[in-house]
Amino acid sequence: MHTPQLTLSHVTKAYPGRTVLDDVSFTLGPGEKAGLIGDNGAGKSTLLRLIAGQERPDSGEVTVSAAGGVGYLPQSVPLPPAATVQDAVDLALADLRALEAELHRAGRALEDGDDPAALAAYEALLARYEAREGYDADHRVDIALHHLGLPGLRRERPLGTLSGGERSRLALAGVLAGRPELLLLDEPTNDLDDRAVEWLEAQLRAHRGTVLAVTHDRVFLERLTTTVLEAEEGKVTRYGDGYDGYRTAKAAERRRRIQEYEEWRSELARNERLAAGHAARLGVIPRKAPLANFGHGGFRARGRAHGAMARIRNARERVQRLTADPVAPPPEPLAFTPRMAAPGAVPEGGAGAVPADLPAVHLSDVRVGDRLRLDALTLGRGGRLLVTGPNGAGKTTLLKVLAGELRPDEGTVRVPGRVGHLRQDETPWPPGLTVAEAFGLGRVGSPDEHADALLALGLFGPADLRSRVGELSYGQRRRVDLARLVTEPAGLLLLDEPTNHLSPALVEQLEEALSGYPGAIVLVTHDRSLRARFEGERLELPRREAGVQGVRVG
Repeated sequence: MHTPQLTLSHVTKAYPGRTVLDDVSFTLGPGEKAGLIGDNGAGKSTLLRLIAGQERPDSGEVTVSAAGGVGYLPQSVPLPPAATVQDAVDLALADLRALEAELHRAGRALEDGDDPAALAAYEALLARYEAREGYDADHRVDIALHHLGLPGLRRERPLGTLSGGERSRLALAGVLAGRPELLLLDEPTNDLDDRAVEWLEAQLRAHRGTVLAVTHDRVFLERLTTTVLEAEEGKVTRYGDGYDGYRTAKAAERRRRIQEYEEWRSELARNERLAAGHAARLGVIPRKAPLANFGHGGFRARGRAHGAMARIRNARERVQRLTADPVAPPPEPLAFTPRMAAPGAVPEGGAGAVPADLPAVHLSDVRVGDRLRLDALTLGRGGRLLVTGPNGAGKTTLLKVLAGELRPDEGTVRVPGRVGHLRQDETPWPPGLTVAEAFGLGRVGSPDEHADALLALGLFGPADLRSRVGELSYGQRRRVDLARLVTEPAGLLLLDEPTNHLSPALVEQLEEALSGYPGAIVLVTHDRSLRARFEGERLELPRREAGVQGVRVG
């Protein structure tokens, strides 16, 4: 089996109105396990499609050398609802099926006579097929489906009867079963539970070929990758030594940016002082000396004046150059602004003073249809609560009840003070709004003040502020929600899958901001790293058939 090698040389790809990849070059060698990260809309999926041959670059060259085949997992299965599970398996194993058909044709050619060339061609095809263990591929699909949570899936079943997550797992099972030399995986851990992800990680670690996976899963990156590729602003940057090496390099990059900015500020201030100081000294030098002084002293006065003028001119020119080419300050670290309910204050939407020991959350005997039953829940004013449970257990429903967005059919809900809610579903922004307008919607202040506040967070660049919200990717719209959340004071944060569609670097900033927040937090997340580092109480909601009894936290 030949070793795979992937090379991109000066690749550019643009769509109407937008350049996604701009002069991108990198190489992946044999056996590398690479993670491709970046914000939504940064071109990661486009990059995989180019490598898989699904699209062609506008310029540049993509070279793939993988005699053992290429396996490509897109984010969605490109088949109609009427197609069957078998159709999806055949699509995932397409190159192996093609090799099998070629092998059959070469076998039939041998029946026509004793042709040494035909025999050599057949033997070469057979070696390639056996190297990929093609005879067992369908059996491996069944094994993979079992580990991915779809045991006994009938091959004649229509895809339209499967959920989106089930179709993704089916496609993943097929791609892995083909044992291609080069694996291209677009968000392979989406829709997988922890056990399935651990099985997948073991399969990829044992894979002898090359892996390039688009992912937001930091645990996956830590456990699997030897290389990290970051897509940002049309470029792709390569980092060695896995995810730890990436984090170390990014920290050094931030320190360098801070140093460059401070040096620029210091140089600007120094030259401004020089210009002002020389101008002040120049003011005390006589402009015209009496004729009696036209000796050596008079020449010294004029010399000093001439030197001061030159120094002022040089300093001012330097100030002009520095201000014309400023060094951008590094983004401020994300930080949530607390607004705590003060003892003796009147709670928002309620009557009476707030006792000093009033909890941030108090629920009793709450019922919302068949979606949520909760006998009691109390969370202190600085408490932390991680809500877990299977899909459909009512996690999002609970957060909507706490936010006051959903009135329960029964029970009492007391949440004094202001609530910040980061929803799992998208905020329905009017599509014609710009990013800056969406950020400032309903807020006091001028558009310039809103733009400055948004830019200081580092979530958007100056050019992004004029983009229409309706043209943004889901992850970019998520950034607008996050920007509003961190700049609006709240005493209780409700976070529903806060890391979805955010880059790993931004997720780590978010974690750091949460660790320094003094208010209460209720968190729902599938992020393994976030759950592992969570410090606080945990509430596991059962399936809808059962209720939750007497829960008190904080």
